[in-house]
Amino acid sequence: MRRFRRAAGTTAVLAVVALTANACADQDSAGAGGGSPSEIHIGAWLPLTGATAAYGVPQRAGADAYFKMINASGGINGRKVRWTVKDNAADPQQTVQIARELVGQDKIVAVVNANGTSQAEAAFPFVLTQSKVPILNEVGGSESWYDPPRPGLFGTQTLYEDQAAAVAAWAVQDGAKKILVVHSDPAAFVNVAEQVEPVARKVDPSVEVERLPVKYQTTDYTPVISKVKAAKTQAVILILTSPEAAAFMKEAKLQGLSLPTYAYAPVAAESTIALAKDAAEGVKAVQLVKAPSDPDPSVKEFRTAMAEYEPGQDAGFLALWGWSNAKVFAEIARTVKGTVTPQALSEAYQKASAVDPGVSPVMKFGTSSHLGTRSVQRVEVKNGVWTSVGDFYTPPARD
Repeated sequence: MRRFRRAAGTTAVLAVVALTANACADQDSAGAGGGSPSEIHIGAWLPLTGATAAYGVPQRAGADAYFKMINASGGINGRKVRWTVKDNAADPQQTVQIARELVGQDKIVAVVNANGTSQAEAAFPFVLTQSKVPILNEVGGSESWYDPPRPGLFGTQTLYEDQAAAVAAWAVQDGAKKILVVHSDPAAFVNVAEQVEPVARKVDPSVEVERLPVKYQTTDYTPVISKVKAAKTQAVILILTSPEAAAFMKEAKLQGLSLPTYAYAPVAAESTIALAKDAAEGVKAVQLVKAPSDPDPSVKEFRTAMAEYEPGQDAGFLALWGWSNAKVFAEIARTVKGTVTPQALSEAYQKASAVDPGVSPVMKFGTSSHLGTRSVQRVEVKNGVWTSVGDFYTPPARD
């Protein structure tokens, strides 16, 4: 009998341990995947310090302005949005640690409006595969992210490759017969630069395209401009960061080089004009959103909210990126019936076939299409201000 009682006691203890373990597991699941009836807790990693803080800080300000605005009106279906942002300094290793904190400690239901391609890729195994938490509207990305589509990963940014296709076609349509692509030397920039020639030659088979690699983050563009002059090109396409592009423009002006200049979206930033000043006049680029100076009512709403909720912050392109991504998320989250969970958000994105943020292209998602748009907006520096040219359009298809 004593042996039986000991076994029974042991069984009882094991049962309690099992129940406790299950309860803890349920709590962990609820934190990462159960959602909350009173709020929608989402998170992001952004470069708030370091070389690319000029992108992360305004992006956060734009999204903050939008979330504060809708929270002041009751939130999303009565739930306030809590957006926890952590500084990753554009470092992949830090991003992985932040991802673990956001999912494991902060119990977010999604990563929303984060920034960085290599940074996000480093976090994919833990966030997407292990934790099943979706990553939504990441600024950055590559074609491999969406072909084939990855469960839980949805994007709102036209691929850099398609941006290059857009400016290639634009330069040729403007009459350029010889194009020089000036690009930073890391592989990510090279890949984008390589997209120019096939599209340019598709528009006009007689067009010549050459590439000129430049050491990443170089500050001396004197020899670069000398090489551009020697190339006797008719147009230049810049696949550079904003500071690099500004340095190119300033040196070109100093050396008396005046060429039609085109660029992809990262160059179309207020920082480019601030650094290059009048040397940026006439530069053409594609963007993911309308120009912040646009008279469109949706852009005006953005400027008004920035002035009210983020006073002192620049209401420029990068802030508008953050605003647009926050708005897309909110519009899709509104369609969720019941508690907002990671699974519910992923399912809602797959059903979101026409989301119109007003400031950016209409987003169309589906079970086999996790990238919301391929469209871009043409912009040009006129009188020292980035100005919208035409409306959103889809660039030529790439082979």
